[in-house]
Amino acid sequence: MRHFGHISPAAREGLFHREPSTFTAESPAKMLSVALGATLYSPATRPSLAEDVLKQAARGVVSMVLCLEDSIDDAEVTDAEANLIRQFAALAARDAASGPGPRHEGDPGSTAGADVPLLFIRVREPAQITDLVNRLGDSVRMLSGFVLPKFTEERGRHFLEALAEAETACGRRLFAMPVLESPELLHLETRGDILRGIARSVDKYRDRVLALRLGVTDFCSAYGLRRAPDMTAYDVHIVASVIADVVNVLGRADGTGFTITGPVWEYFRRQERMFKPQLRRSPFLEGRAEELRTALIEHDMDGLLREIELDRANGLLGKTCIHPSHVAPVHALSVVSHEEFTDAQDILSPERGGGGVLRSAYTNKMNEVKPHRAWAERTLQRAEVFGVAREDVGFVDLLAAGLTK
Repeated sequence: MRHFGHISPAAREGLFHREPSTFTAESPAKMLSVALGATLYSPATRPSLAEDVLKQAARGVVSMVLCLEDSIDDAEVTDAEANLIRQFAALAARDAASGPGPRHEGDPGSTAGADVPLLFIRVREPAQITDLVNRLGDSVRMLSGFVLPKFTEERGRHFLEALAEAETACGRRLFAMPVLESPELLHLETRGDILRGIARSVDKYRDRVLALRLGVTDFCSAYGLRRAPDMTAYDVHIVASVIADVVNVLGRADGTGFTITGPVWEYFRRQERMFKPQLRRSPFLEGRAEELRTALIEHDMDGLLREIELDRANGLLGKTCIHPSHVAPVHALSVVSHEEFTDAQDILSPERGGGGVLRSAYTNKMNEVKPHRAWAERTLQRAEVFGVAREDVGFVDLLAAGLTK
C-alpha cells in the first residue's frame, strides 16, 4: 500500500517531486509509525465491516481501528467480538483469493485491487487480546495490533503483557497503540507521576509500541467541556497543556520519544457559525478550487485543517478520524512541500556535518544546521511515506486529488 495509491499513476506523477513509498504491514515499525496518517475508527458492530474496510482502502485509508470500546454499547460487546471474527475471516479469504503480487492502483471506484489497511482492534480489557487472537485463527495475519484504552503504568502493564502472550501464541508481530486519556493524566497534581509511569511502561515494550494516541474527548469530559467546530483542541487551554506535557515527556527527538498522533476531530456536518471561516480564499482561486473551499467551510473542515497544522507544529503526526471525509485533509497536509524537502536536504548534507548557518534555497529563511537537524530528519521520514510535492503543487492540489471518487 501507499499514500495516494488510490489515484492514478499519471495523476500522482503530476503531483509529486518524489512519490510516496510503498509499505506493508511487515515494514519496519519506524516507517509504519509515520505512515499511519489518518487512522479511521469504525464500530466493530457494523455488519458489512469487511466491505467497509475495503471501500475505505480504495479511497486512500491506510490504517483503521475497529472499536470494541466507547463507540459501542456495553451490551453489544459479545456480538461485536463475534462479528469481528467473521469479518476478519472474510478479509483473509479475499486476501488469499487475490494471491501474491502488487495490487492495481488508481481505480477508486472498485475495491477489487485495494490493499487491506493496517487494522487494529480497540479492546476494553487485556483478556480480550489473547482471546481474540486465539479466536481469529489464521485470519490473525490480517491484524496489525491493538489499541489500548485509558493507558496508565499499572493498567498498561496488563495490556502489554497480554500483547506479548498473544504474539507468542500466534507467531506474528503485533503492535500496541496506547491511548492516553485518563483523568489522572489531566489533573495537574498527578500528571507528572502518571507521565513518568507511562514512559517506563512503553519504554520496556518500545519495539511493539507503534504510536501513542491522545484521548482529547475524555480529557474534555473530565471537566464537562466540548470544543466547538470553529475551535481547535489548542484553544481549550487545559487540553493544550496536557498535549504539551505529553510531547515534552514522550515525544522527544533524542531517540527516546514515540510518534504521538493528533486528537480526534468530532465534526462532519454543517453547524451554525459564530466566527469567520479560517480558510483564506487566495489558495483556492485557480480552477474550480473555490467550490472546494466552500464545501470545506460548509462541513466545518476549516477548523479541522487548522487543527492539523497545529498538531504538527506541536509535535504530533497523523490523526484519529471518525469520518471518512477527514482522511483526505490529513493526508494532503502530511505531504512534504518542495521547500521543506529542499531545506531538510541542505541541512543534512554531509558537507554540513560541522554545523553552521546557511540561507535556504528559497532565500526566505535561515537554516541553522545543528538546531534544525532533528526537524530535518523527521521531515525526510515523513517525505518517505507521504511523498514530496512538486514545486508548483500546493495543499489545494493534493486535497483535490485525494478527494477523487
